[in-house]
Amino acid sequence: MSIKSIFGENLKFYRKSKHLSQEQLSEKVNISVKHLSSIERGLTFVSADLLDKLAVSIDIPAFYFFVNKREIIYNEPMLCSIDKIIEKQLIKAIDEIKTDIRKNNS
Repeated sequence: MSIKSIFGENLKFYRKSKHLSQEQLSEKVNISVKHLSSIERGLTFVSADLLDKLAVSIDIPAFYFFVNKREIIYNEPMLCSIDKIIEKQLIKAIDEIKTDIRKNNS
């Protein structure tokens, strides 16, 4: 199974567990329902920014999208480490974007 498929299945599972429709979630993260559907079906992947928005909107750690739901129950310490790594990468990506924007505005 590809990472896009795993991500999409988990996104759909957690979206539904929070009782959110595709319309509600897509509005929260400012994407089209068609785009969200494509992500959930594993056809497209997310940017770091969208990953962060999805995790915040669904109120789960970002790493939950990348692992089997059963692993979360049985291996919480490892998953917390993964979450910290993802968080550092997201912060780095956001900082790089801000730097690029400042350069372009100068």
